[in-house]
Amino acid sequence: MNLTEYSRRKAHDVRIGGVTIGSARPIAVQSMTNTPTADTEASVAQTERIADAGAGIVRLTAQGRKEGENLENIVARLRADGYDTAVVADIHFVPEVASIAARYVDKVRINPGNYRTAHGELEALIAQCRERGVALRIGVNHGSLAKRIFDEWGDTPQGMVVSAMEFLRVCRREGFDQVVVSMKSSNTRVMVHAYRLLVEAMDAEGMTYPVHLGVTEAGNGIEGRIKSAVGIGALLADGIGDTIRVSLTEAPENEVPVARMLADYFTRREGRFEARHPERYHPTEYVRRCAAPPVAHDEITSEYRIIESASANPTAELRAAILDMDDTMPVVVKRRYDDPDAETVAVKAAADLGVLFLDGLADGIWIDAPHLSPREVRDMELMILQAARVRFSHTEYIACPSCGRTLYDIEKTLADIKSRTSHLKNLKIGVMGCIVNGPGEMADADYGYVGAAAGRITLYKGREVVERNIPQEQAIERLVELIKAGGDWVEPSGE
Repeated sequence: MNLTEYSRRKAHDVRIGGVTIGSARPIAVQSMTNTPTADTEASVAQTERIADAGAGIVRLTAQGRKEGENLENIVARLRADGYDTAVVADIHFVPEVASIAARYVDKVRINPGNYRTAHGELEALIAQCRERGVALRIGVNHGSLAKRIFDEWGDTPQGMVVSAMEFLRVCRREGFDQVVVSMKSSNTRVMVHAYRLLVEAMDAEGMTYPVHLGVTEAGNGIEGRIKSAVGIGALLADGIGDTIRVSLTEAPENEVPVARMLADYFTRREGRFEARHPERYHPTEYVRRCAAPPVAHDEITSEYRIIESASANPTAELRAAILDMDDTMPVVVKRRYDDPDAETVAVKAAADLGVLFLDGLADGIWIDAPHLSPREVRDMELMILQAARVRFSHTEYIACPSCGRTLYDIEKTLADIKSRTSHLKNLKIGVMGCIVNGPGEMADADYGYVGAAAGRITLYKGREVVERNIPQEQAIERLVELIKAGGDWVEPSGE
């Protein structure tokens, strides 16, 4: 007999300034600034807004020596203003900047994709972090794996795990345990698969490093919240995750309440449910139970079996009920939400139900939300199915949340691109602030809009560059022309 029960994966304590994370601690919430790190005033002001919103950890990009050195001024100003917020430096482009940032911050995030090897530079950084009590995050991104990893494994979850484990083994060999690890992707299926594989790999080697969760380039609005909640909720439901960041293409302080909602929702999770056929479920394989197309609740017919949860642990209850079935009849998973606002319903439903589609267990979704309109409910259901990658019903925007590396006003640009293209069907459009993760994270996008330099944009069709360094004021129109040339354009209805 197998029992499905909510409990967190064992993770040892890691101290990040005044915040300690680990499985014995509350799930920590964090965000990242999108101001230029060289601008002390703007970065301090935004960090304080994020902290005031409830984030105990704030990350700032340090893409060069100037930005790395200015972290000293930013941290000093924060402390002088009475903020004890944990400050994290995000290192890209130049790995050597990590050693500069480590003099001033509470944690340094490095991307293995920026290193030629896990040896040499990493040992020196570990020694420096140990001396000051600085934590380290090994942050693997689907869109920026090292060439040697990509050449052998491709841009796969397995390649991401190989990259992380190589660096984690060096940390263990050096006796340094103040390490957090992440496996981020804009594709929820890749993200969830990679984290599950990582946990399996760490468990096999007796590693208990805490895990940082996040879906990159989730976008904005309800859709961005749903996409984040599907990926993060799937892992929290498995007991994986010690700190989370919800990445939205909005003001960063807007991310904090969403992340807090998710953390609190799973903190209260409880329940114990019998699953008599665990052999049907494997956390790293995605096999549909049947061939029926996934449906929203207003498309349900008599051919579907409806399974409803009213417990405090709906994911486990629904999973157990499905696994207990003796047939392959299509299953609709149903849950009632009495919350009065759309955002709360969307986040909770995505976190509860999205994983059942990622794992191929469910074939239809029914959100019972009496305070919302039928149109709002149907849109949410379709967004969850799309976020779980089982049904594409509208244009998907792979949009980064922006940071100090972003070369244009991405929030406004995303709104402008949506206003021109949201009527299109079954397209994926990447809107990326810079080239750090842009081309990689939007690898499965049909079209891409990527910041190339100040006031300049590069356009992609698939993985191929079509036009480089277009003046920003011309770029959206040129993107529309590119979509038309690719045969994917239809005129908006009524025009």
